Amino acid sequence: MSTMLPNRYSFRAVEPRLAQAWATDDPYAFDPQGTGPIYTIDTPPPTVSGELHIGHCFSYTQADVIARFHRMRGERVFFPMGFDDNGLPTERLVEKTLKRKAIEMERAEFLEHCYALIEQTEDRFEALLRRLSLSVDWRYRYSTISPLAQRTAQLSFIRLYEAGRAYAQFAPTLWCPECQTAIAQAELEDKLLPTLFTTFAFTLTDGTTLPIATTRPELLPACVAIFVHPADPRYTHAIGQNAQLTSGTFAQTETLTVPVLADTLVDPSKGSGAVMCCTFGDATDIRWYHTHQLPLRNAIGRDGRMTDLAGPLAGLRSEQARKRILQLLQEQGAILHQEAIEHSIGTHERCGTPVEYLHARQWFIQVLDQKERLLEAGRQIQWQPAYMRMRYEHWVENLQWDWCISRQRFLGVPFPAWTCRACGEVMLATLEQLPIDPRSSQPGRACRCGAADFVPEMDVMDTWATSSCSPQIIGRWADDPVWFAQHFPAALRPQGHDIIRTWAFYSIVKALNLHGTVPWQKLLITGHALANGQQKISKSKSNSSVQPEQAIEQESADALRYWATSVKIGSDTPYSPEQLANGRRLVTKLWQASRFVESRLQDIDRSTLATTPAGLLATDRWLLSRLAHTITSATAALAHEDIATARQETERFFWSDLCDNYLELAKSRLYQTEPTPERHAAQWTLYHALLTVLKLLAPYLPFVTEEIYLHLFAQQEGRSSIHSALWPAEQRAWLDEAAEATGKTMLTILGAVRRYKAEQGLSVGSQIQHLQILAVSAEDLQILEAATCDLRSATRAQEFSFTLALQDPSEPVLITG
Repeated sequence: MSTMLPNRYSFRAVEPRLAQAWATDDPYAFDPQGTGPIYTIDTPPPTVSGELHIGHCFSYTQADVIARFHRMRGERVFFPMGFDDNGLPTERLVEKTLKRKAIEMERAEFLEHCYALIEQTEDRFEALLRRLSLSVDWRYRYSTISPLAQRTAQLSFIRLYEAGRAYAQFAPTLWCPECQTAIAQAELEDKLLPTLFTTFAFTLTDGTTLPIATTRPELLPACVAIFVHPADPRYTHAIGQNAQLTSGTFAQTETLTVPVLADTLVDPSKGSGAVMCCTFGDATDIRWYHTHQLPLRNAIGRDGRMTDLAGPLAGLRSEQARKRILQLLQEQGAILHQEAIEHSIGTHERCGTPVEYLHARQWFIQVLDQKERLLEAGRQIQWQPAYMRMRYEHWVENLQWDWCISRQRFLGVPFPAWTCRACGEVMLATLEQLPIDPRSSQPGRACRCGAADFVPEMDVMDTWATSSCSPQIIGRWADDPVWFAQHFPAALRPQGHDIIRTWAFYSIVKALNLHGTVPWQKLLITGHALANGQQKISKSKSNSSVQPEQAIEQESADALRYWATSVKIGSDTPYSPEQLANGRRLVTKLWQASRFVESRLQDIDRSTLATTPAGLLATDRWLLSRLAHTITSATAALAHEDIATARQETERFFWSDLCDNYLELAKSRLYQTEPTPERHAAQWTLYHALLTVLKLLAPYLPFVTEEIYLHLFAQQEGRSSIHSALWPAEQRAWLDEAAEATGKTMLTILGAVRRYKAEQGLSVGSQIQHLQILAVSAEDLQILEAATCDLRSATRAQEFSFTLALQDPSEPVLITG
């Protein structure tokens, strides 16, 4: 053994030293030439939209425990890490940092700022994740704006376009006026917001009043029809008539005249039962627009301001126009009723702005025609926890839009395409040209029509269109078919439950359409760390009460990892200083127990450690049997990603069986100075018990277990790190029901003695005069007599007598003080 363990464990000294050693020695390096089975993890690349927070430590630690477990089982774990650094989230971070909007700068200048901030931020990300001891192979760090990622995303687009799955069209599109870009359905977030529900009067051709209720009066300039239910007797007479409203103060025309049409989508019980259709206020307007071939009128522009269609109100922001139109309607006596309500509004999850529906040219990937295929794909993947699959299925079943993948922004992967000015055909880049930016490059060949004048695609891809290719990026799909075959499908995708509808769904869409299979064997769905008020901790909201660096400096990375692994996978949990304190206590107890073991094993004959001693006492056999059960249960739990149960099983063995009981029972043998068989049996048992506990806890507490291992076990075990050591093997030979029964009896005796001392006001170490032990069989009597030295060690009894009881005694011990 190496130098003795210090009296106290200083995590502030040990953890940075080991982190640096691992960075140099790289015990987590993936070996492409190895022989073990490959276990590939498609790790979630954190978005460069702020600083990493406690929630990242929570979820990434859970995935890291699984990675370490599989590595110790002899699998070649490929555990890369990437950073999602393209798209709107990163742009918003840059704008916030610069206090300037992207549209206020030249594109090149803005992108230069983006790249500089990305590099600085990602280096900080890596430093924190290394300090947390994620067992990532950092040689394979990637970025979603890197040439490799751009090449992969562009190739995926080309393949999808060639297969008829990607298409461009002018269509009603979800639009964020704040970010000034199209968004996808998955980026919608419903919010309950206060608003006014106003009923005002249109006048029918026959002179009667038609009441219309709406929360969006600013859309009146875009009104193209009024709909009623065909079976609503209140409005049967109105169907086929025109309805009019004086509109010169808020529209281009003095009078707004629209037809009254019938459609069963109208809910007669909502509002007045008559609904105006504007292009576009919601998804129903879009459906009516197509079904009834209505004209297109855009009242709100891409910047969220009223268009020329609003006449005198052109240029006002939509919310300003809403207030002004209500005022104007009130002045002309058109308002019949008004009430304040709370209304569910679709907002952009990135900025919280209410979205609009604008008619624009966008790129889409078809998904609506594949719902059944996508549902079946979800069922081919193992979900952990299993109930999370229902979130995926609910999302697929309720899809209303194809996936919009184009964005009118700056920082993103360009579409590798041009449009021929002469014939309108789309020209795609070749594989050899990728990655390419068509805004600064030409196709290099003529169109099939012979023309050579092209319009480049000016939009960029949605960030999810790139990050959904993470299995292909880490698998080097575009360039290395052998590598790709080894790593696709990946063994595991860990991710949060909030992005099932985005990252999981989009990755499945890509994999199915590009490769005809699912992208992973298993999905590990992690929960969220919660801030005060049970709100998810978020980078953009900066709502964490403690920063990861602060927690690590104050409590240790091991303690932070302990908190992160204290709940079942998929569960949300608040940040808990109490759990960190429990982690610190476990670290301290491990250190103290290891120092004691070290002091008792200084003279052990290492050549005997591989062979089970013949003279094991019942106490030794009991502990080894309990340890065998612990190995089996912890291994089974981790094999099913039940990280909390696996750790709890190991902790219970360590605290109760090993420290509270076995060390007390075997202490006198361990303190013997002569090399007796009984002492060797205790030493041998203790060596294997502590080594096994350290291995079982190594995925959770990588620092303290490594430090103890290096001092006590590395030389004997022949592995330079506990993290490259083998996971404890199943030990059927240690299972011993009789020894467990005897051990249970001994613990009952020990418990009775401890109660007696407590009742008598005696300290635990106080001596007692006599113990009469009652056994239920001659065999038990013999076993207990043989364990007298251990019972004396734990009870401090001076004299023992053993009696065969006539029946099973309620208390197997009589105590004389």
